[in-house]
Amino acid sequence: MFVLIPAFEPDPRMPALVAELVRADPDLDVLIVDDGSGPAFASVFAAAREAGAHVITHPSNHGKGAALKTGFAHIAVHDPDADVVTADADGQHTPADVCRVADALRRDAADGRSALVLGVRGFGGAVPLRSRVGNAAARGLFRLATGRQVTDTQTGLRGIPSDRLSWALGIPGEGFEYEQRMLLRLGPDQLAAHEVPIDTVYLDRNASSHFRPVRDSLRVLLPVLLFASSSLAAFVVDTVALLVLQALTGWLVPSIIAARVLSATANFVVNRRVVFRARGGPMLGQAVRYGVLALALLASNIAWMSFLTDNGLALLPAKVVTEGVLFVLSYGVQRSLVFPRTDAGAPVRRPISRPDPPGARALPPDAGPAASGSPDTSPLTPARSTS
Repeated sequence: MFVLIPAFEPDPRMPALVAELVRADPDLDVLIVDDGSGPAFASVFAAAREAGAHVITHPSNHGKGAALKTGFAHIAVHDPDADVVTADADGQHTPADVCRVADALRRDAADGRSALVLGVRGFGGAVPLRSRVGNAAARGLFRLATGRQVTDTQTGLRGIPSDRLSWALGIPGEGFEYEQRMLLRLGPDQLAAHEVPIDTVYLDRNASSHFRPVRDSLRVLLPVLLFASSSLAAFVVDTVALLVLQALTGWLVPSIIAARVLSATANFVVNRRVVFRARGGPMLGQAVRYGVLALALLASNIAWMSFLTDNGLALLPAKVVTEGVLFVLSYGVQRSLVFPRTDAGAPVRRPISRPDPPGARALPPDAGPAASGSPDTSPLTPARSTS
């Protein structure tokens, strides 16, 4: 089993983490990806090697997601049956917590289960305000977008079984948004996940973290924001058409149907091309699935609006209430069923490996590129010893 640590300008305490991990569990091999930290941090990585880690290097900074995928690709080539625990280099994950996630993977292996393990923080005690607010907002938006409850959507301490490495490599993203997209793929790809409670640790008020709450959260939530914008545009088209047609004809139900056909057509084109970027999929199948969803939403729309207007609510407020209720349902169904991703592919299922005896999985120091030519994987450049 591997502990994979993506590191950009790491905290000087990282070598101590490596040493403690090796002492705590000799069956763990520690792999560090230096994501272009530069000469100023060469001594930190040299100390990590001396403590027992294998280090591979990006010549320049590519982002946390790219560093993780570099590590996954390296492990997939050199030990494809190995499970992986990912941990951060900023000191927030204690050796005991890393071992808890590793043990959870081993229990899953013993039970024949393939699931993502999430080390989740409770956010009690002295937590920096930006982290407390950022995690609360991320939890709420994630639940709104997916219907899933995840205690800590920003955790970097995760356990990934060996048969999911190819799945993880297929998820797009090079920065912090990569980890969020991994969680967003749980439902559509029918991957189970379970949580392991860990300590909430912030050293120097999280000064060493490279996570930028506003910018990185916007990147993470971009698909949801695009969908909201598309839905808002469709709502405007639908509402204007409804008001005009109802005023001209005096018929509510036919006006609802005609307005919905017009807005749904525009919404399908925008969602397919811009929001879910599913232009490579079969358009006929997508259109049929979208049509079935649109009919179901239309039936719900008619039922709700008829009920609300019959009970004294004006047409425009009834429209706003109804569309707000159906928004979340529509996003989840379109993401999972109408425009499912096809580029990640199904995972290759193999028996989940158990740890080998100490020393059985040592990586060669001159290991070459693990995924040369892949557009989402940075080249693997062996780190040069500075000792």
